[in-house]
Amino acid sequence: MLEGNRVSRISVRGFAVASATAVTAVGSVVGVASGSVAQPNNDAEATAADTTLLADLPAGQQAQVQTASLTQQADAVAIQADASAKKDAEQAARVAAAKTAEAKKALAEKAAKEAKERAEAKEAASRSSVSSSSFPVQSSYTVAQIQAMAQQMVASGQFQCFSNIVDHESSWNYQAVNASSGAYGLFQALPGSKMSSVGADWQTNPATQIKWGLNYMNSRYGSPCEAWSFWQANHWY
Repeated sequence: MLEGNRVSRISVRGFAVASATAVTAVGSVVGVASGSVAQPNNDAEATAADTTLLADLPAGQQAQVQTASLTQQADAVAIQADASAKKDAEQAARVAAAKTAEAKKALAEKAAKEAKERAEAKEAASRSSVSSSSFPVQSSYTVAQIQAMAQQMVASGQFQCFSNIVDHESSWNYQAVNASSGAYGLFQALPGSKMSSVGADWQTNPATQIKWGLNYMNSRYGSPCEAWSFWQANHWY
């Protein structure tokens, strides 16, 4: 190349030759362009000797090399895009699976809760059929006897809450009287006579008091455990 006539020389090495035809064409041009194998003096010369410049190729071969290079670049971009799309799809699938699992878990928990509530309601209905007349009348009752009555009348899942309230109100003394207010019985009903709505023997029959107390907790709070929660927050119910 003449010093005074500079031409932009683009190295063929800068383009990826994607076909055997292109490689053969480039190889034959190298032989014509160089005439002989260059003897490298250093690394830079070795690189230059191994490089055929695009400007040294005939116009048709330049277009072929450029087309092959651009095709390979396009293929590389497509491969990268496919990999990225696959990664995004996998991530989306994981997120969707997690949401589905969470939804199934919520449905299962809801179904279990509803089944438990139905079972408790059925048990409560069965126990509510036990009336104070179901127990023999005695002149007095021990705490153990009164608690046994309550266990037959209160649903098993609610009994501990029921028992907690009675413990705090009367310590299971069915004849307990509050000296200042006159509140009476297991639940310290005020006035005690309101328990007569369940039975006339409210003063002497703990089963009648239990029946009244259970009805009161269910009607006012929804259940003995809800009543106990209120009691804990307010120390009355």
